[in-house]
Amino acid sequence: MPAAGGGGAAVLECPYAVRTDIVLGELLPARMPNIKIFSGSSHPDLAQRVVDRLGIDLGKVVTKKFSNLETCVEIGESVRGEDVYIVQSGCGEINDNLMEMLIMINACKIASAARVTAVIPCFPYARQDKKDKSRAPISAKLVANMLSVAGADHIITMDLHASQIQGFFDIPVDNLYAEPAVLKWIRENIPEWRNAIIVSPDAGGAKRVTSIADRLNIEFALIHKERKKANEVASMVLVGDVKDRIAILVDDMADTCGTICHAAEKLMEAGATKTYAILTHGIFSGPAVSRINNACFEAVVVTNTIPQEQHMKDSSKIQLIDVSNILAEAIRRTHNGESVSFLFNSVPL
Repeated sequence: MPAAGGGGAAVLECPYAVRTDIVLGELLPARMPNIKIFSGSSHPDLAQRVVDRLGIDLGKVVTKKFSNLETCVEIGESVRGEDVYIVQSGCGEINDNLMEMLIMINACKIASAARVTAVIPCFPYARQDKKDKSRAPISAKLVANMLSVAGADHIITMDLHASQIQGFFDIPVDNLYAEPAVLKWIRENIPEWRNAIIVSPDAGGAKRVTSIADRLNIEFALIHKERKKANEVASMVLVGDVKDRIAILVDDMADTCGTICHAAEKLMEAGATKTYAILTHGIFSGPAVSRINNACFEAVVVTNTIPQEQHMKDSSKIQLIDVSNILAEAIRRTHNGESVSFLFNSVPL
């Protein structure tokens, strides 16, 4: 606008004052404009931790059920032109929570949100990722289609049971890894970790344990198992030497915990001095917690992609790794158009 008094050159004034703060160890804008983060009902504590890290407030949303158990969602604030993130984990009442997330995505999309990102720390139906027998469904692909049709523009998840699930989507998928946080926990909580061996409870996790063993510069082993049917292991064969070593079982998820408890017994029989289990997704359904209490674990370590408060009350062996900082940094970097690959090898401060 022209300077007062006329005659002078035009001077443009910026109506916005820019202030910067140190957030997450980097120079960032004091607040994140045009971003809204909403929490589903599956894991509100994790969503609150994420927004606390980012220094913003959770968006207002009310979810309820009609008398016939239909899910109703009311977004309580404008999302027009906003970058929207919906945090909903695949746990608890999985089908209800999945439907709730789809409705929330669609509600934001038709309310003119610029972009809707589904933040799904534990991806539902991830174990049904292939047609391994006649007439079996590929339910993970079905969930991917449902998310896309609902209006999701982007997916952020953690430690997918099978990496190829990313290929089920025609939209960008960021599959974050708990591995950096796991490495940090091992170095800080197992004093004799240099005399440890990383063990996969099945052949499918070999790539995961070799990566961790390489970064710790220690050896690895694996257990070959044969299943009679789902959630029931028939036999186990240990491949590797664990005698007089600390055995650290690493897996992406544990449900009824039959596999890891049998694996722990096998490791102790083979001469391991101590046994730990580190899991990204601690589902712990059915007899899982009682099995953990009766097993020979020093500790069973899980992340908070799934709520663990009740499980930790029921078992003193269950310990927690907080991954809200990884999810928060992924959201911040996505919102600002920055690379997320930094998080594949490092834990944010």
